[in-house]
Amino acid sequence: MFGSLSTLGTGGPIIAVLLVLSLVSLTLIVMKTLQLWSVTSGEIRRQDLIAKYEDGDTISAQSSAEQGRAPADRVLAFAITSLEKGRSGAALMTELTRRGNEEFNAMTRHLRLLELIAMISPLLGLLGTVLGMIQSFQELELAQGAANASVLAGGIWQALLTTAAGLLVAIPAAVGASLLSSRAERAAQLIEGAVAQLMLAADAPKP
Repeated sequence: MFGSLSTLGTGGPIIAVLLVLSLVSLTLIVMKTLQLWSVTSGEIRRQDLIAKYEDGDTISAQSSAEQGRAPADRVLAFAITSLEKGRSGAALMTELTRRGNEEFNAMTRHLRLLELIAMISPLLGLLGTVLGMIQSFQELELAQGAANASVLAGGIWQALLTTAAGLLVAIPAAVGASLLSSRAERAAQLIEGAVAQLMLAADAPKP
């Protein structure tokens, strides 16, 4: 592989860096997809458990929350346990906000790196192209106009290859970062909505 990269001249090291970034990007996309696969699940079940809590069936509500796999379920399970212990008010809401923020930070961890890869990959590709073009025209100058046109075209083709490689790395990274961020934000909205509904249910008159 490194032997073939050396034939690209100044673009070879750029291509090598882009290959590493591509592997990192694909690994992050797969890892975060698996992590965020179930973060928006169980919305209907949470509606049911909040209704049960409002009706006074706190044991079933607690059990349902603990069985959930989404971040909203974990926050709700803590909220129900705290309410049953008599905790309420601003202190409880502050703690629930903190836990919600922790869940969101866990969901968005490493997404910044994916966004960074999407941003710098085209720039690296462009840098490789510029360096390659400089090298090609230097060779043309040294040949004093006697250079074969096919050789010059080959140098330009090799230079432009780095731009294409940069775009091939950046596009999947940008799409992945956008979709995964949207999923994490949706999960954060579900946490906020579930906590708000539970607090309303806790303040409702008991039957």
